Amino acid sequence: MDFFDYPTLRVIWWLLLGVLLIGFAVMDGFDLGVGLLLPFVARTDGERRVTINSVGPVWEGNQVWLILGAGAIFAAWPAIYAVAFSGFYLAMFVVLCSLILRPVGFKYRSKLEGRRWRAIWDWMLFLGGFVPALIFGVAVGNALLGAPFAFDNTLRMAYHGSFFDLLSPFAVLCGLVSVVMLAMHGGNYLAAKADGPVAGRARTAAILAAFLLVLLFAAGGVWTANLEGYRISGALAHDAASNPLGKTVVRETGTWLANYRSMPWMMAAPALGFVGAVLAGVAAWRHYERSAFLASSVSVFGVVATAGVSMFPFILPSSFDPVSSLTVWDASSSRTTLLIMLIMVVMLLPVVLGYTAFIYRVLRGKVTERQVEADHHSY
Repeated sequence: MDFFDYPTLRVIWWLLLGVLLIGFAVMDGFDLGVGLLLPFVARTDGERRVTINSVGPVWEGNQVWLILGAGAIFAAWPAIYAVAFSGFYLAMFVVLCSLILRPVGFKYRSKLEGRRWRAIWDWMLFLGGFVPALIFGVAVGNALLGAPFAFDNTLRMAYHGSFFDLLSPFAVLCGLVSVVMLAMHGGNYLAAKADGPVAGRARTAAILAAFLLVLLFAAGGVWTANLEGYRISGALAHDAASNPLGKTVVRETGTWLANYRSMPWMMAAPALGFVGAVLAGVAAWRHYERSAFLASSVSVFGVVATAGVSMFPFILPSSFDPVSSLTVWDASSSRTTLLIMLIMVVMLLPVVLGYTAFIYRVLRGKVTERQVEADHHSY
């Protein structure tokens, strides 16, 4: 098979989309986790400043992964972008508003010394971590359930749901999985980056979050096994031009488990989610800070990858009209677009990774209260 033929490029870009989303969950996930833990692991103003400054120099760079992911969806999967950013518009707006609270909170919190002023911004930073973590998880839950959209015969999309329809019990469970996952990840990062009482409380929070993640992830797996999933019925041309209406889709209970039966190696994804969480909790309990953070990164990788491999080849199914469901084979850009973008990724992604590694090496070491008080440029 030609490495640059259309079907192969589509699969490569499905994998790259997963890499970018996992990169966002791992890299930006820990500073979202630190934000949502802020009111609970830091009690004094000095402790809160230590917590904030542990992610202050890196959170903006981490958001590059979110921009890359959104850009990849726009260019490589335009139909996915159109449906998600139109149908989930209000949810996206809430996420953007909560993300805006982070730079404002970082910049304005220390401008005044009043206790009430700083407490308000501390809770804004909490919302800036909690709300995106919850809604991103809810979005994954709705992808598994299917979104209420449909295409007409001219491929114009119509969305038939509302914001509150997104908050079904299963989607909320997925949202809670996301919250505890990032709390575990952020707690392990903070335990490694801070010192004193902050590190101790962060370690306790990480252990508790790892325990909850194992329980909620298992509950989500059992629930998913009993959901109505989606399956392509009949042959589908993998190299045809993108047209979501050129296939037949049926809904069946337990379909999301079919990939694991036909391709057992995919079990590695949920296994990494579970084992990583357990090892992260044990390593945190034993005060192996770096090992705990590495294990929580592996767990994040496994949890996010589980959703992707369970749904393959579907990316965003339609609960309103299953035929309109978007898959790897009928939602991508042209072959030429995918090829040019792949060349750009091969050239630029190593630069991003190298620069990120360099920054974290420069900023290595713990953040202490004495350092924060002595540095007039700190938050």
